Amino acid sequence: MSLFRTELRRLTKRRFTRYMTLLGLLVLAAVVVGVFFTNQKIDAGQLAKAERQADQQYQDQVRWAEQERVNCEQAKTAGTPNDGRYPDDCSVISPPSRDQIDAKWFLPSTFNFRETFDETLIPFAAILALVGFIIGASFVGAEWSTGGMMNLLLWRPKRLTVLFTKLAALLTGILAVTLPAAVLWFAGFWAVASFRGSTEKMTSGAWQSFALTGLRGVALVLVLTTIGFALASLGRHTAMALGGVVAVMVVFQFGLGILLEMASVQWAQAWLLPTYMLAWMTKKVTLQDYDSCNFNYSGECNPPTLDITWQQSSVLLVVGTVVILGAAVWSMRRRDIT
Repeated sequence: MSLFRTELRRLTKRRFTRYMTLLGLLVLAAVVVGVFFTNQKIDAGQLAKAERQADQQYQDQVRWAEQERVNCEQAKTAGTPNDGRYPDDCSVISPPSRDQIDAKWFLPSTFNFRETFDETLIPFAAILALVGFIIGASFVGAEWSTGGMMNLLLWRPKRLTVLFTKLAALLTGILAVTLPAAVLWFAGFWAVASFRGSTEKMTSGAWQSFALTGLRGVALVLVLTTIGFALASLGRHTAMALGGVVAVMVVFQFGLGILLEMASVQWAQAWLLPTYMLAWMTKKVTLQDYDSCNFNYSGECNPPTLDITWQQSSVLLVVGTVVILGAAVWSMRRRDIT
């Protein structure tokens, strides 16, 4: 009997795998449904209503400016201290021009597929990555804690073959869920845009960009699944992986972030893992240092910036995965299996 097919069958038959997968898919479905009901398709009537509201806001601003100018003149004539409330020259109090009040401010939320869909791929990847991490940790962690790994090695004594076959079966199962889910995610938000927004201006370049972002999301899911599997194998218990990620994200990352902010370290976010995860999905994250300025010729303050790119994030993901998986392999080869 094929060890790979046996492990794949064991993965799919586990109730925990089924429940976690179902939970993840239900959360994704809830996101799509929520976006559907919180957006509307803009029609001519809503545009006209928004224009009227913009006009009303402009008239309100005109009346307010006129009243404030009168109050300013009265305070100046009476010699009443204004404590900085009014300027020295009351004539500078004026309303904004009509074109400064955009009618779009008064339109209901609408889902523009071209402008918004790439943002939805971030929660998609994050939710499935979390599901993959937990399933991966539980899949091998349960084998260690129940003694199933020891029994399996009596049948197949090649340790690394067993470990990597389990990992291959795990990644195959996760990929078999992630790819159809990605297709349904695209289709779901296309339907949202069709009925509750706009699908205009979609070009081949836009589709290619979305597809590449989706592939990076799938890669992130597989990487975190592998890390969860490796951590649980290294600690020989599911709790090792779950406890490890809690320690890293809550204690190390949260504590480190506070420490760096207190020390006024420049580019503090560049030391935090979520920044690199976001850069991986969005191709680039630009950090700004608001505590310093680069003044241009007109005297305008431009804070210095630091770009975190997806290439830098890929190096971090690859190195982290290799180190953790390598430690799990070393542990499998060297430690006593009892």
